[in-house]
Amino acid sequence: MEKLLTPFGEKLNKDLPLNDYPRPQMVRDNWQNLNGRWHYAIIKKGEALSGYDGEIIVPFSPECILSGVEKTVTPSDELHYFRTFECKKTKDRVLLHFGAVDYACVVYINGKEVGRHEGGYTPFTFDVTDFLKEKNNSIEVTVTDPTDTGAQARGKQSSKRGGIWYTPQSGIWQTVWLEQVAENYVESFRVTPDIDTECVDLSFAFSRKKEQVTVAIKKEGAVLIEKKTSSGKITIPVDDPILWSPENPFLYDLEIKTASGDSFTSYFGMRKFGLGKDKKGVSRLFLNNKPYFHNGLLDQGYWSDGMYTAPSDDALVFDILTMKKMGFNMLRKHIKIEPLRWYYHCDRLGMLVWQDMVSGGGIYSSKIMMTLPAINLVLCKKVVNLNDGEKNYKAFAREDEKGREEYYRDSEAMINLLYNVVSLSVWVPFNEGWGQFDANKAAHFYRKLDPTRLIDHASGFHDQKGMDMNSFHIYFTPFRFPKAFKGDDRPVVLSEYGGYSLRIKGHMYNTRKFFGYRKYYDSEKYARALERLFKNKVIPSIKKRGLSATVYTEVSDVEDECNGLMTYDRRVIKIDIDRMRRINNEVKL
Repeated sequence: MEKLLTPFGEKLNKDLPLNDYPRPQMVRDNWQNLNGRWHYAIIKKGEALSGYDGEIIVPFSPECILSGVEKTVTPSDELHYFRTFECKKTKDRVLLHFGAVDYACVVYINGKEVGRHEGGYTPFTFDVTDFLKEKNNSIEVTVTDPTDTGAQARGKQSSKRGGIWYTPQSGIWQTVWLEQVAENYVESFRVTPDIDTECVDLSFAFSRKKEQVTVAIKKEGAVLIEKKTSSGKITIPVDDPILWSPENPFLYDLEIKTASGDSFTSYFGMRKFGLGKDKKGVSRLFLNNKPYFHNGLLDQGYWSDGMYTAPSDDALVFDILTMKKMGFNMLRKHIKIEPLRWYYHCDRLGMLVWQDMVSGGGIYSSKIMMTLPAINLVLCKKVVNLNDGEKNYKAFAREDEKGREEYYRDSEAMINLLYNVVSLSVWVPFNEGWGQFDANKAAHFYRKLDPTRLIDHASGFHDQKGMDMNSFHIYFTPFRFPKAFKGDDRPVVLSEYGGYSLRIKGHMYNTRKFFGYRKYYDSEKYARALERLFKNKVIPSIKKRGLSATVYTEVSDVEDECNGLMTYDRRVIKIDIDRMRRINNEVKL
């Protein structure tokens, strides 16, 4: 396999990579980044750690180029991290944050255990105040990762990579950082805008007890309104609000201060996601009480040099902004949860987000996951969808009860993490039956936790007639959208399609073979094929067949896949940006 560095990876500061504040939705001043040079060792489980193998650049997983290691951590291994640091205490409490660690870890400060965590995609925090010394401190992290030998969320990681499955990665893959806070501080908060009543609701969760909070809403630097609450909840009017949309991604600023001295800044957008009928009575996705077409792409969030971890903040912006310049208004974050900075950039740049839950379960059956729905579409018959309930847990690789319980814990953690993201419009609990189970029950679970967003309960196939849309993946056949049941009035969405591939020599991960749903070897023929796809299939389906959203595969190449509009190393954009934008100008209601 070829080593491909992105332009952003070439500029990596190994001493302090990814030094941007990691949580833009809740910004405090007093923080310390612990990314950079750590020691590491990979040993077999049960063996004693006798020393370290060398240096690793955190937060890049040991499997990737930018870590400086490029070694695989297997399910039978333990991955050990170590570094020293200084922390001058200026506040009451010191919190140690991890953006994400795949999968299970134990954390030690100065040789004493401070906590454990399971789950490879969401952040976690330990209060380490009582473990710290005045000057030199040490931190150790021990990680294990079952990859595809377990039932936990793992996404597209596979011990047998190839095709649409990717090299596994392990360990710390998001920023590690310290934060100093007051004795009683705000652990989390929620912002819920309501454009119909022209107000915004805020609720606060404290580390110890409720106390008075002062909230100021700012517009372009000027304070619009300031209010106080002691109940932990408050509703604040936003008169004549500027509505957020991809065309006008306006954000209001927030300043929050507590009576005991905690303070932070944040932001929010006034917007509303929903369903409704257009003037012709066709069911559509709505934005701000009006029909709105979601013209998006599948976004895997992989990088040729950093794998799960983007080389820099600029790299995140590059992907989003390039797709926006091409005329797309949505990204479906596929089987991965990004660092919060990615969502912040979608908020401020104006890019809708569909968020997948990370898939898990046992080893997937190709017959259940892909073949059956594709055959039915080819035969132009109504799609036969298996019931995903208890009788079919085995067929869907969901027999493990602990894994099913963990799915709900991880889903709740994801929803809580991303609730305040302005641009996030749709939750996708399951994709193509990969570890799918009780999809309607899961959708209601999501709706209870977050009633403000839409849900694609079963993206692609194995539709359970649930909320909120009739969702298709069509790569090989004409666009046909059969109803899942008589009287099905859900909006029709083409949640995956396209996948046209073009190899670019010198920018391919696998030089021997590549994967694509339709392969091209000439740039102009590739571009013309994209034009025909949009002009002859997508655009007519919007008006004639009620198509309400599309997700083209995909933003960039990933390993064997050459389906991207950009190469894996982000050095070549395969179709002229202006040409793609002109095509997308016709993709509208």
